[in-house]
Amino acid sequence: MRRSGHSVLLVGTVGRGPAVAKCLLDHSPEQAERFRHEITAYRTFVRHRPPVRVPRLIAADPDGCVLVAERTPGRPVALQRHPLESPAHSDLRAVLGAIRRVNAWQPPPGRFEAQLDYGRRVARYHELGLLTDRDMGDLQKLLHGLARGGGRWEFCHGDALLSNVLLSPAGPVLVDWQHAGWYLPGYDLATLWSVLGDSPMARRQISQLAQAAGRDARDAFLVNLMLVLTREVRTCETAVQRAMRDPAPAGVSDRPGQMSAGEEQRLLLRRLHDDCAMARRAVRAAVGTR
Repeated sequence: MRRSGHSVLLVGTVGRGPAVAKCLLDHSPEQAERFRHEITAYRTFVRHRPPVRVPRLIAADPDGCVLVAERTPGRPVALQRHPLESPAHSDLRAVLGAIRRVNAWQPPPGRFEAQLDYGRRVARYHELGLLTDRDMGDLQKLLHGLARGGGRWEFCHGDALLSNVLLSPAGPVLVDWQHAGWYLPGYDLATLWSVLGDSPMARRQISQLAQAAGRDARDAFLVNLMLVLTREVRTCETAVQRAMRDPAPAGVSDRPGQMSAGEEQRLLLRRLHDDCAMARRAVRAAVGTR
């Protein structure tokens, strides 16, 4: 079905039922740990069902990094990480409803851990030159204010992309749970916001939803948004550099009336930088209210 730099999805059957096997290709310690975390998530869902539909686990091999689950019917809301077209309003409503149900869920204690060390991530991005001194100071102030307010956490899918949501006749199905765990509130919404650059109305709806619970919810969403966008910028810059180093052969990139992959990445990078500037202004305004 799909092959990425880290894994491959194979379609087949188990008994009479359709199934999907996810097999890890990159067995680096980090990727293997993530894959085993996803297996743990699916095993947890066998006995403790989340409030959204997830593929039923059939078999798993943590040592070999293979996961077999039922193949659920449905279409992905988007095929790309950053879709070029806005999703239908009904599709977005279904995605937001599913994400909010996940965020309100309380899984059994000890099954999931915090997936992001916020202070360390801020320091790391600052060291890489992705965040300025003021950015780091502003984010640290918001994190300090959130900690003083009790530091509420929220269970999140962790990779709430439109491509990870299938729309089936029985409702949305969420797949790819390798980043599931506890985050500051609004992480999933920040992820959705970051990939909906061509949907200003959807972004406005997400921002209002994320900030409806008050100042702490607003600040947590802005911290998440700044870190998610910075990660996307870093990933996109790597893709642009790769495209410049290894351009596609003639006839592939020079499609009449269509942009090459490198051009698409450069346009996306420009938009992400604009988004970061917007998030930066919002963070600074939020610091002024602390």
